[in-house]
Amino acid sequence: MVHGALDATSLAADAQVDATLANAAADAMRPIKFVHNPDWSKGQATSLQVGLDAARAFRASTVVVGLADQPGISEAAWQTVAAGLGPIVVATYDGRRGNPVRLDAEVWELLPVAGDEGARSLMHQRPELVTGVPCSGSPNDIDTVEDLQTWQSN
Repeated sequence: MVHGALDATSLAADAQVDATLANAAADAMRPIKFVHNPDWSKGQATSLQVGLDAARAFRASTVVVGLADQPGISEAAWQTVAAGLGPIVVATYDGRRGNPVRLDAEVWELLPVAGDEGARSLMHQRPELVTGVPCSGSPNDIDTVEDLQTWQSN
């Protein structure tokens, strides 16, 4: 599952792909730079911050963020979000926000540094910064064995 998400990301990317690892193994054979989050258990915001630190080190001006447990997000969704305009660009599926999310450097300092939310809280607080773009695919994530079985049966 992680590999599928990384494949879609890598195919859509026109720049360096950084994968922030929480508590997962990585396949170092891919053209991806892995960065480890030793504080993964403290919430998703810590992984986002580790990824942003890596982006700063590469002098990136934009990141596109997604989760590895969402294999239904297509390469086209990654590309659509990456090409979007605005400080925050978020994929929408049937009108509902999901991943991936594009974040310009101007909003990085506004993002949470702790807790289990990434950009979602900032999008709620500052809706004027957000542009939604319709995407194909599915934002459903796989958190349980039942979720995995459902995904495998489709």
